[in-house]
Amino acid sequence: MFIKRVLLLSLICAPASAQLVTPRFTNGSVQSTTNTTIDIDRTVETTIYGGASSTWSGTNITASGDVSDSSTTFTMTTAGDPFQLEITTRAAGMIEESLVTETIEQVSTTTSLSVFSQ
Repeated sequence: MFIKRVLLLSLICAPASAQLVTPRFTNGSVQSTTNTTIDIDRTVETTIYGGASSTWSGTNITASGDVSDSSTTFTMTTAGDPFQLEITTRAAGMIEESLVTETIEQVSTTTSLSVFSQ
């Protein structure tokens, strides 16, 4: 136990010293260049759904009822005049589907220059 105390006491009381370091250069520079390339491949898939739809539009046309009723008839309002009729019917479900695949490439270069002197 006595030896441990003496050893511990000698470590605590020991003088500390440091070596003086003198640089051996007067000036200089360091240049570093880093090139980075990132490739990203991605796919975006989109599906659009919608409800059932029945519409009609036209000029000089009269409908006898609702466009969704199969017994509806369309007649010219003024006979002999120009007319136009457009009927659009769409069932419920998928309306549109798209698939986009793309590659994104990013290239960057970083150059660093450090100049030092004494």
